[in-house]
Amino acid sequence: MRGTIVNVIAVVAGSLLGVFLKGRFPEKVKEIIMQGLGLASCLIGIQMALESKNILIVIFSLVIGGICGELIGIEKKLNGAGAYIQRKLAREDDLFIQGFVQATLVFCIGAMAIMGSIQDGINNDPTILYNKSIMDGFASIAFAASTGVGVLFSAIPVLLYQGGITLLASIVARFLSEAMILEMTATGGLLIFAIGLNLLKIGKVKVGNLLPSLLFAILFSAFIL
Repeated sequence: MRGTIVNVIAVVAGSLLGVFLKGRFPEKVKEIIMQGLGLASCLIGIQMALESKNILIVIFSLVIGGICGELIGIEKKLNGAGAYIQRKLAREDDLFIQGFVQATLVFCIGAMAIMGSIQDGINNDPTILYNKSIMDGFASIAFAASTGVGVLFSAIPVLLYQGGITLLASIVARFLSEAMILEMTATGGLLIFAIGLNLLKIGKVKVGNLLPSLLFAILFSAFIL
């Protein structure tokens, strides 16, 4: 839960600072910060990916998991869910609700929130969520500076959503072998690397559609190792 707690603190602190700055946060500063964090995400992803003891498991997991995710349309469904919530709750004349909804969608709907929470729960490693906390902190400054204090309350769904995934992952971890966790971590590392590429605007990887590869990494490890 450490990663989620730090994430919540970052959102709260960023929101308060954003309200204080009132739109004076330079866009070019935000851009260079995102580039730095993109590089950091790539580094974290590579370090995780290199932990694999059987690269074939990672490859097959990504390919088969990606096919399943594409057929299901996970990325599209996540984006659609976010757009639906925003249409239903956010109104142009209500900046409080608009800020709350916008920030909640950005902070909660994404592969980094899911993968980071799983990593924190299974391996007790909050590194991904720490990296996400920095990004969310700066994003909350920008959101709060334009929409107000509603962004501050997005910390509540972040706590419930990521905390819930972390707790569930910690329970599931009892039934996983060390080999399963290792290959799932390596596969997840490549997803984090892909997030870094997206942040750097080098490409547009549908990371959401690749999420099933984490499950396949566990299944393949169980049968092969």
